[in-house]
Amino acid sequence: MIDIAITTPALLFPAITILFLAYSNRFLTIATRIREKHEVFNKTHSPIAHKQIISFRRRIRFILAMELFGVLGIISCTVTMGLIFFGLQSQGNSVFAVSIGFIILSLLASICELLLSTKALNIELEDMAGN
Repeated sequence: MIDIAITTPALLFPAITILFLAYSNRFLTIATRIREKHEVFNKTHSPIAHKQIISFRRRIRFILAMELFGVLGIISCTVTMGLIFFGLQSQGNSVFAVSIGFIILSLLASICELLLSTKALNIELEDMAGN
């Protein structure tokens, strides 16, 4: 296994910051949509609104997973830097591999949420086409 320098995990910090900005925007957008659909559903009890509610629940779970894995990834990167700083290179390498795994899981959850979001938009389009 190749030893990594202390700067290697530090390179992930800007990327993770940008990811969290995107994740926060997704969360705020879905929160707004849920509030809008809440009013529509209470007035109409539309089956289309009901489908959207189910989609919202799934999407919220994926957004939670995205953010959780992202946080674990950045914590792991920080621990990696500490281990390398204290001369524990082998343990630092292992923790860095774990941090990359968390970031990959975060990105996979992001892809799943994106697919659900697209499906939700198609539900809206089907409703509009039916009218």
